[in-house]
Amino acid sequence: MHIKPYKQPIPSFSQQHSVDLLRLDMVHPIVSGNKFYKLRFYIKEAITNGANTVASFGGPYSNHIVALAFTAKEAGLKSIGYIRTNEHEPLTPSLVEAKSYGMELVYLGRTDFQSKKAAMIQASSNMPNCYWVDEGGYGTIGAKGAATILTENDTSDYDYIICAVGTGTMLAGCINACENHQSVIGIPVLKNEGTINAEITTLLIDQHKPYTLLHQFHQGGYAKTNPAMIEFMNRLWDAEKIPTDIVYTSKLLFAVDQLIKENYFQKEASILVIHSGGLQGNRSLAAGTLLF
Repeated sequence: MHIKPYKQPIPSFSQQHSVDLLRLDMVHPIVSGNKFYKLRFYIKEAITNGANTVASFGGPYSNHIVALAFTAKEAGLKSIGYIRTNEHEPLTPSLVEAKSYGMELVYLGRTDFQSKKAAMIQASSNMPNCYWVDEGGYGTIGAKGAATILTENDTSDYDYIICAVGTGTMLAGCINACENHQSVIGIPVLKNEGTINAEITTLLIDQHKPYTLLHQFHQGGYAKTNPAMIEFMNRLWDAEKIPTDIVYTSKLLFAVDQLIKENYFQKEASILVIHSGGLQGNRSLAAGTLLF
């Protein structure tokens, strides 16, 4: 059961352009945002293949891990999460939530996590009926699901489609599904300028279809924030009642605000910004840091 997302105007951003926010954070109370779309075909394929378990990788505040745990439970599947943390470290609220949905947690130290494919191969030999989903839902199946963000939500009239970029799967899906007249822009939240283009291109149906990545808004790297960004998040909540997270959507909306101020867009442009949902990262902040 999910709710069709709505488009929320952001009048405080511009009087010259039409700026709407596609509120994917509202589609499901637990499987928030783009995770709902990216996971839908993975779960379907797991069931079709006769799997009884789904497994994936993620960090201690992973939106993906929580979403996978819940989605697997709803589908009648077991789930295993390989987590980038040490076993002796206290469980984060996100991991406690994933466990509450029945997910088995396997702790990989931060060094071991880099060799996660080796862990996957070793585990697969013991779990022949296990279906693996790459970290963050990355892959062509995830991109196929992400494409339905546009095809199911009447987005064809916009000049620009803009989203945050982690693995690049959502952006790839949007590139695959966009109209020829639309410009698709990605705002990377990691310092991965050297690799992300190749990771996105691999997922494209037409590898020559144009898109733009703007790398200047990552704020120092994945999950990195600063007092100015916290102030921006609180100011945006005050003005528009839009909740954002420190990992993805705060950087995305900050970027859009800055680009408008820099006259980046064509005159009287219609801009669709995709709120990818997932506020798990905010659980790492001290209580009272945010107004929402």
